[in-house]
Amino acid sequence: MSTLVIVGAQWGDEGKGKITDYLAETAEVVVRFQGGNNAGHTVEVNDKKYKLHLIPSGILYDDKLNVVGNGVAFDPRAFFEEIEYLENLGIKIDSSKLIVSDRAQLIMPYHKILDQLKEKARGKNDIGTTGKGIGPCYTDKYERSGIRVCDLMHAESFRDKLADSLAQKNEYIVKVLGGEALDFDAIYEEYISLADRLRPFVKDTSVVVYNEIRKQKRVLFEGAQGMLLDIDYGTYPFVTSSNTTAGGVASGVGIGPNMIEKAIGVTKAYTTRVGKGPFPTELNDSTGEWIREKGFEYGTTTGRSRRCGWLDLVIVKTSIRVSGLTSLVLTKIDTLAGLEKVKVCTGYKLRGDIIDYVPASLVDLAECEPVYEEFEGWDNSVERATSIDEMHPNARKYIERIEELLDIKVSIVSVGPRRDQTFKKSSL
Repeated sequence: MSTLVIVGAQWGDEGKGKITDYLAETAEVVVRFQGGNNAGHTVEVNDKKYKLHLIPSGILYDDKLNVVGNGVAFDPRAFFEEIEYLENLGIKIDSSKLIVSDRAQLIMPYHKILDQLKEKARGKNDIGTTGKGIGPCYTDKYERSGIRVCDLMHAESFRDKLADSLAQKNEYIVKVLGGEALDFDAIYEEYISLADRLRPFVKDTSVVVYNEIRKQKRVLFEGAQGMLLDIDYGTYPFVTSSNTTAGGVASGVGIGPNMIEKAIGVTKAYTTRVGKGPFPTELNDSTGEWIREKGFEYGTTTGRSRRCGWLDLVIVKTSIRVSGLTSLVLTKIDTLAGLEKVKVCTGYKLRGDIIDYVPASLVDLAECEPVYEEFEGWDNSVERATSIDEMHPNARKYIERIEELLDIKVSIVSVGPRRDQTFKKSSL
């Protein structure tokens, strides 16, 4: 058995797509287990840049099976738009290399409207959602009123479920949120036409993935967002609507936890987050702006600028504990090149005590003062490194100290955005 989970160890945007693409070279199956097209993964191969949202990052290879698991909030319109986008870039896609779970929950047009109107109604207390309908889709799932991919495969069943759901949603949209009612016939016709196109891709992916693992195939599980956006362990309520940690694989794919062999966490050499909420190491100064511009810290999906700060090892340590991480991937160490001094947060000072975990209460987190350790900076030569021995000595010390403080190895280092600007430091 050779299974590996890739998860974000911060607030997302750590470079999971690039690392999945890098590791997919030796994988045979790549599985997405949660989230939706609110996520954005950017992969650079040679002179081409690919922006992925819903389709697994292994799609850039011709010989990999890519799986969209049942834990994903699935937007069929976005799915085919992304297929068209990739095919225009020369990527061949068919049902032999891409399949979708019949148990995945469908994102419907009313989910997007609800997402946008409810976010607007929150006013200054908005969460910062992408408006893609992810939260309302998961709400219906747990309210047991959602419509699944398998329902779409049966026209009459889909018609009945859509009629019941839309009647309730339209009443809420119009009477409570002040929006306009959606047309049943328009939605039904669009989704039934999508059903015919989708049918070849639909499988019981739990069975497929289970059998592939039993055949000793090399399987990668790809997460979206990051640990601090997890619905349970993130900075609630400024989180996503699913479990982003390695534990989400079992329920989001339909395999037992005993089939998960290793889990690696991807972390930047600094910290970023999008939207509201406490951020202990945030740099509201010229250094933070310098990191943002040099690292091009703008969202793949929304284009929103990311808040930037020093690397927070309290966050990463929490990720190690919650996801059972077996190694780390360090990305964007090249972004910090050129700074005279670089800092790392090793703990939080909270009302006189030093803690090394992320507290549940945002009130407590907002009071946390970072405890820093300072390092000498390095130059742009790191971008040309193809091994740890070729790294600038100060960058190498930085990585080694991170390993020491976290008591975990860094297995992969990324020194730039391209696929070839990545190397293994140690075994996974």
